[in-house]
Amino acid sequence: MRPLVRALFGTKLNAALSLLMLAAFAVTLPPLFRWLLSEAVWQAENRTACTAAGSGACWAFIRARFALFFYGQYPEPERWRADLGLLLLVAIGTGALFARSHRGWWLAALVTIVPVAGGIMLAGGIFGLKPVPTPNWGGLLLNVVISFVAMAGAMPLGILLAFGRRSAYPVIRWISVAMIEFWRGVPLLTILFMGLVLLPLFLPQGVTVDNLVRALIVMTLFNAAYMAETIRGGLQGVPRGQAEAASALGLHPAQVQLLIVLPQALRLSIPGIVNIAVDLFKDTTLVSIVGLFDLMGVVNQSMKDPAWLGLAAEGYTFAAIVFFFACLVISLGGSLLERRFGVGQRR
Repeated sequence: MRPLVRALFGTKLNAALSLLMLAAFAVTLPPLFRWLLSEAVWQAENRTACTAAGSGACWAFIRARFALFFYGQYPEPERWRADLGLLLLVAIGTGALFARSHRGWWLAALVTIVPVAGGIMLAGGIFGLKPVPTPNWGGLLLNVVISFVAMAGAMPLGILLAFGRRSAYPVIRWISVAMIEFWRGVPLLTILFMGLVLLPLFLPQGVTVDNLVRALIVMTLFNAAYMAETIRGGLQGVPRGQAEAASALGLHPAQVQLLIVLPQALRLSIPGIVNIAVDLFKDTTLVSIVGLFDLMGVVNQSMKDPAWLGLAAEGYTFAAIVFFFACLVISLGGSLLERRFGVGQRR
């Protein structure tokens, strides 16, 4: 307690700033608490009933649209498939984080079994599952699908680009640099418009590519460029003596890079990779601008319902809370990996 008091009131400037912040909290937190909880309305048929029942937030709007926010237009009788896919992702992801042994098998299952099994369950069409077209996918389900697929694709592609940028062959190095700088230098929204709006204009007549597939490709390539630079920083952080010692033992240069250098580089890159994952999850909201109805897209559409007009504050607050907790889970997973691999600790 004493270190905290010294930090907040140790000097006149710190004391003044602390008192100013306490005064700001005293002014803003009570009305915010009343709006969020004590005066909020949890059950109502429409906005008019909400307004008549109380002056706080109309959480009845969220309750009425809760399933839509999480599943979009995914058919209600088939939503168990989305739940099962999420459960599979959580189970294998938890195993990859907490497993004491065979972690490589868990990771392999995470990037192979989960996408294949999840895609089959969501899309259907085989094993007796009713087909569900991707335009019906939406809500938070779509955010999770785009984030996971883009991250799973950006990781290996980023590793290849990172090695390519360090290659001794000029052609490979120049191509890698061009790829990285192009995708880092162009705004994501511009690329999404090019991929989802302009690309069909250049395709032969009768040839179409699913909007979700185009969004996945764009998000994967965009994040692969940032992943490449993060991993390249990790590669540069590995002492040169590691590679020299491995070469002295007779290992092939490819074995040195894949078995000695890359694992250490990935360990050093964990904070940056987690940061990319968090940014990627938040960036998935941009797909709502190009016709894919993720959580933000569904919230925006729901606010146009005549029965719930004027409830933007509740809709955006709910979306902010969901994204905050989702990103918090990603950050906590990254912190667990950092502790497990001793990132930032001297060895």
